[in-house]
Amino acid sequence: MLGNLNIRVISEYLPDLWEGFLNTLMLSAAGFTGAFIIGIIACGLSIQPVRWLRGVGVAYIDLIRSTPLLAQLYFLYFGLPRLGVLLPEFTIGIIALALNSGAYIAEIIRSGILSIPRGQFEAALSSGFTYVQRMRLIVLPQAIRPTISPLIGQAIVLVKDSSLLSLISVVELTRVGQKIALDRFMPVEGLVATAVGFLVIYYLLKALAASWSHFNRTNSQ
Repeated sequence: MLGNLNIRVISEYLPDLWEGFLNTLMLSAAGFTGAFIIGIIACGLSIQPVRWLRGVGVAYIDLIRSTPLLAQLYFLYFGLPRLGVLLPEFTIGIIALALNSGAYIAEIIRSGILSIPRGQFEAALSSGFTYVQRMRLIVLPQAIRPTISPLIGQAIVLVKDSSLLSLISVVELTRVGQKIALDRFMPVEGLVATAVGFLVIYYLLKALAASWSHFNRTNSQ
């Protein structure tokens, strides 16, 4: 089947594919940045000694992790206009990716925090540090380091999840592949072009994860 692949048709859509590739990168980068910030906040709330704050963090994490990204995306896309909030599809896509990955990142960071020896917390507490100071100056700097590889793994998942944004007409790689399929009635060419773009991003992130693991092993010796 791939032997009959029409490379000429794919080459004609290279400008569109490049635009979709760049948009996928921007969506993923913006979504992951937002997810990382949300994840830190949600993690901080979920381990709060204050009960109602802990409940807010846990409720957000459980709600997001128990519902599919597609449902969350449609809720934002169709629900926000009903509330009088009109946002571009691109922005809605970033918000959906950030909210979805933020819950998973919160759990990744929480696992990093739980790996820190209890004595670190007690030393900070005895030094008179507030909760925010303990988290910002002592806990988070130590918790982030062992979670880099899982965070990169979550970034890879986020990149793949960005393909769902084609369903709300965001021009990213999957949307361009659909365009090739519809314009030329060549679904294979569209799918192959889309897959190649995602593979490039995947191997870039995979190389980053491998480099970090090597750096971590070298420094720990």
